[in-house]
Amino acid sequence: MESREFREVAKATVDQIADYYDNLIDREVVSTVEPGYLRKFLPDEAPQDGEEWKDIQHDIETKILPGITHWNHPNFHAFFSCPASFPSILGEMYSAALTGPFFNWICSPAVTELETIVLDWVCKLIGLPTCYLSTSSTRGGGVIQGSASEAILVSMVAARDKYLHETLPADLEGEAREEAIALKRSKMVALASATTHSSAKKAAIILGVRFVTIPVRAEDNYALTGAGLATALAECRAKGLQPFFLATTLGTTDTCAVDDFGAVIDTLASFAPPGPGELWVHVDAAFAGSALVCPEVQEQVGVHYFERFHSFNFNMHKWLLTNFDASCLFVRDRVWFTQALTINQAVYSNAASAGGLVTDYREWQIPLGRRFRSLKIWFVLRSYGARGLQEHIRRTIRQGEEFAEWMRARPDLFEILTGPSFTLTVFRLVGRTPDAGLEEKNTLTKALCERVNSSGKMWVTGTALSGQFAIRFMTANHLTQREHVQNAFDWIVEAAEEVLKA
Repeated sequence: MESREFREVAKATVDQIADYYDNLIDREVVSTVEPGYLRKFLPDEAPQDGEEWKDIQHDIETKILPGITHWNHPNFHAFFSCPASFPSILGEMYSAALTGPFFNWICSPAVTELETIVLDWVCKLIGLPTCYLSTSSTRGGGVIQGSASEAILVSMVAARDKYLHETLPADLEGEAREEAIALKRSKMVALASATTHSSAKKAAIILGVRFVTIPVRAEDNYALTGAGLATALAECRAKGLQPFFLATTLGTTDTCAVDDFGAVIDTLASFAPPGPGELWVHVDAAFAGSALVCPEVQEQVGVHYFERFHSFNFNMHKWLLTNFDASCLFVRDRVWFTQALTINQAVYSNAASAGGLVTDYREWQIPLGRRFRSLKIWFVLRSYGARGLQEHIRRTIRQGEEFAEWMRARPDLFEILTGPSFTLTVFRLVGRTPDAGLEEKNTLTKALCERVNSSGKMWVTGTALSGQFAIRFMTANHLTQREHVQNAFDWIVEAAEEVLKA
């Protein structure tokens, strides 16, 4: 394909993408294809000769889109949102055109420097303490990861290395040091609450360290408390284990709960005070962190507490109008990352890196290569501005609050278990009689979830809280308007009445 043809087909492709969004409401939310559907439509081998673009483009609509679940659909209320805005899509187009592995500064200076600057913008926008800025005296900074799972893994790697460095005798060398590291690693343990994302446990599995789950209670809104943390730390110490990492959460997956950060600080002051051998505390704000663009949310969750922690991540691709992948990870001291993850080979050497004059983001992540992801963030921030992003967040939160109000107005049908928290309400169906038991309510709520989803009009997801099956309803999608939420509520009411009569 030459540039002349590219100009023509690219315009047609943009038109097709714009049409897709303009008419998204007319599609069913969830794909209804059967497993293996695509193999029936594609040949067993790649073509020997190139095909016409019009034939390739035609297959997007006829073969690919039937197998797509539309995460930007106005009636998508499952999981958490995963948005794409037009400025973000344009950023991806430029990123694809300016392609490269970009593992260090000299590979393309603009790629590294824009990421550093843009993440400082983001850091200020969401109100993080200044210690997370690249210009801070603590040597902080931000880096774009592919997902929150990668961010937690990178943070846990750095925490493990930091803990070993601080707690092993400095004079140990060679095989003696290796033996001491192996022994200490066998006792090291990462902690997280029962509602922390599964990526924390996966990171511990990858690193080969122990993992302890801290129970949470309904009366605490399923959030991590100081008392729960204290009990877990005491039990670890009694077993001779050495806690080195704690994953906290701002907006848990099940209920969008916010851990008690102040109590975490107070508890650690007694069990593991700041200094050598301290616990690394990471804040996973994958979804709800986007709401920190609003000053009132910063105050509500207490962002000032994060000055006492070590790392923080949130996914712009979950609520802040930036398409996947754009997970922003901030660290209080970048040296913790570079000491743990730097592996030098002669082929990577250059004067700027060797002189310590630049940031090489390959030392802040698991892979070597990386994409030019800061472009789409830059485009989104400049296109919407702080006020535009704040209005988006506030509007979608209001929609969630309205949905919860409508739920409360129908106590004959629904019981809210948690929320609304940010844009998430978790509810279940009441029983057929006032004295209905847990099993009956679970059965009815599962039937309601299946009936709602089988309609094709919308999509919700279920969860389990203390043995209670519940439905999660999320209103963060940027294409979702009040009328869509109202329609969704009406559909749920209709389905609920049918389930209770069945």
